[in-house]
Amino acid sequence: MTQDDIPFVQEISRTSWHATYEGIIPRPIQDKFLQTAYSRNRLMHRFQDSPFFVAEHNGTLVGFANFSNVKDELAELFAIYLIPKIQGQGIGTALLQHGMQALQGAKSLTVCVEKDNITGVHFYNAKGFQISDEFDDQFDGHILKTVRMVLELPPAE
Repeated sequence: MTQDDIPFVQEISRTSWHATYEGIIPRPIQDKFLQTAYSRNRLMHRFQDSPFFVAEHNGTLVGFANFSNVKDELAELFAIYLIPKIQGQGIGTALLQHGMQALQGAKSLTVCVEKDNITGVHFYNAKGFQISDEFDDQFDGHILKTVRMVLELPPAE
């Protein structure tokens, strides 16, 4: 990711969130979260301080993935989003794999997914993630049923 990618990342996050969480998270709560979490300032910090990758298709940015730095052999996938019309074409898998290769020293990767995000849960299950626990997540006054999923990573070669 570069600084020039920020407007595209903001648009991808907006369209993906609205498509993914329609009927799960009220739109005003989505919009408030997106305005804060994907502000230019917040994205600048995220791409400077943690692994943040973008995906292009036919010269256009279509997705992104943001990971934590490795700490105590653990890493977390903070976000992976694609433009809805491009989903199912292997781009999300490629972003995930690229990020995992960049996480030097990580033995496991976790991700938290809204339980009703069936597409997301299926995606991670297909990649080998296992549910480790479930919890209620307070999200701006809205309770989300969240699952934490973990993938044990193979040793680095």
